[in-house]
Amino acid sequence: MTVGTERAVLAGGCFWGMQDLVRKQPGVVSTRVGYSGGDTPNATYRDHGDHAEAIEILFDPAVTSYRDVLEFFFQIHDPTTKDRQGNDIGRSYRSAIFYGDEEQHRVALDTIADVEASGLWPGKVVTEVEPVGDFWEAEPEHQDYLERYPDGYTCHFPRPNWKLPRRV
Repeated sequence: MTVGTERAVLAGGCFWGMQDLVRKQPGVVSTRVGYSGGDTPNATYRDHGDHAEAIEILFDPAVTSYRDVLEFFFQIHDPTTKDRQGNDIGRSYRSAIFYGDEEQHRVALDTIADVEASGLWPGKVVTEVEPVGDFWEAEPEHQDYLERYPDGYTCHFPRPNWKLPRRV
């Protein structure tokens, strides 16, 4: 990790679309896609066991907060579909927050409670929240995929006028 940055590891379906949108957010220093949340060592695209396709985000906390990163995460994917985003189905495409410390854990649970209370999504949030474990970087052909193939598949998009209110 770079000095002065914080790390977030999130899973919300196919990692290509998430990386393409998250990297453009203010305060995001770098992103890389990979596999997290499972128990297969040295996970790869062809053999990642129960790992989710995930994105590692390094961000500058002087510019953006972990809460801001999570709010954008909940805006660009559907956290109410279990093990699915768009046409992608299976545990690899689950919604998950892999927290790095107790403060991130607290913020994750608080943000999920705000999403639930907001009614912005039609169902119950099924996002898993668990401690971050190993993050296995995906193969080079998966990094920055939508920059190299702008017409490639994605099921992620920012919802217009989507703003998460905080509970009172």
